[in-house]
Amino acid sequence: MSRLVAVPSLRSSLRRRPFVALVLLILLLVGGYAARAVTEHGSARPGVSASAATVSLAELPAEARHTVTLIRQGGPYPYPEDGSVYRNLGGQLPHEPAGYYREYTVPTPGESDRGTRRIIAGRDGTLYYTGDHYRTFRRVTG
Repeated sequence: MSRLVAVPSLRSSLRRRPFVALVLLILLLVGGYAARAVTEHGSARPGVSASAATVSLAELPAEARHTVTLIRQGGPYPYPEDGSVYRNLGGQLPHEPAGYYREYTVPTPGESDRGTRRIIAGRDGTLYYTGDHYRTFRRVTG
């Protein structure tokens, strides 16, 4: 006596595809969030880490020291963009609530525009210097 083997129908196979795709999408999302959390708290993250590179105020270019003086006295600033919110979208600086960081231009001699140098100021007074337009940061000491 021969036994009949049930063969899954094409219809039931097609019904499973969206479910499998959904499961794979969820796994990718969870994996992406996990990877982001690891890089935000690990040493592989570019920019500034918990043990960030620092630079003393005295080591900064004269224009950066002048910008720090303006920040500490509340202005006036030479560029209308100075004092605008720095959103830290790349996550290079420590994570803080929106609006925590403000950016200020450090003029570059010979540049006709704002150039690439900035001071980023945290609400608590912590300062960061970038000479390469937000690619890397050093925490300012002193």
